[in-house]
Amino acid sequence: MYKITEKKILNDFVVQMLIEAPLVANKAKPGQFIILRVDDNGERIPLTVAGVNKENGTVKIIFQIVGGTTEKLAHKEQGEYIADFVGPLGVPTHLDGIKKVCIVGGGVGCAIAMPIAEKLHEMGADVTSIIGFRSKDLLILEDEFREYSDTLRIMTDDGSYGEKGNVTLPLKEMLENGEKFDMIITIGPLVMMKFVVLTAKPFEVPVTVSMNPIMIDGTGMCGGCRLTLNIEGKKVTKFACVDGPDFNGYEVDFDEAMSRGRMYSSFERHAHEDTCNLFKKEVE
Repeated sequence: MYKITEKKILNDFVVQMLIEAPLVANKAKPGQFIILRVDDNGERIPLTVAGVNKENGTVKIIFQIVGGTTEKLAHKEQGEYIADFVGPLGVPTHLDGIKKVCIVGGGVGCAIAMPIAEKLHEMGADVTSIIGFRSKDLLILEDEFREYSDTLRIMTDDGSYGEKGNVTLPLKEMLENGEKFDMIITIGPLVMMKFVVLTAKPFEVPVTVSMNPIMIDGTGMCGGCRLTLNIEGKKVTKFACVDGPDFNGYEVDFDEAMSRGRMYSSFERHAHEDTCNLFKKEVE
């Protein structure tokens, strides 16, 4: 059992928790993830490590409430326990040699991007961060990004905070004005990452994307997280859990990934509704 030592509501849909897991905290690096179960009968879900405290032995997770399991997890309180917390899994984000980087995060993907910005900042890199949300109400981690970024651009779709528009607008502006980056690292919705890649392509800037397909075991055996990459004209199958989650953005078949990602959206929505109804009955 793993104790929840802190819980913080970031907005109406996103929750931050610190989980007491010293073995994971001691080894986890930016870009890696864990797989947890809320209880013994629960499903396994992957969540990216959003930070660690080795002294306290805690791991920070930030998750969006979208399905039944995340709804159950959101109802857990500080001092309570979850059943399983396995990791770190996946390959850490490659950061060596990066002197100037642009980090582009969208929505809850910013929770994955933030520790990467922090690590690069610690390494002395020049960090430009562009973070985007639908509206001000959904904004998360602004203070953290300001601390770890030399330049920060905040975008909202409706213009309720920061600048109005999507994250590709300032990225294109900077590239057209001659800004040079060793790497663009983008993390967020698939469609956002696809268009970040398309924006960067004419300028030939390397782009790393963090893929988050459906996972079950996290060891490459189930095949649920498979992706198709186009490498030198050949289609190659990779698994996000063991080969990623980071990939060369120019090689990812985003259209296939988006199609596969929508397969269980209806099931996820119904699971969320059923779980909400269950908690309502318990309260009544």
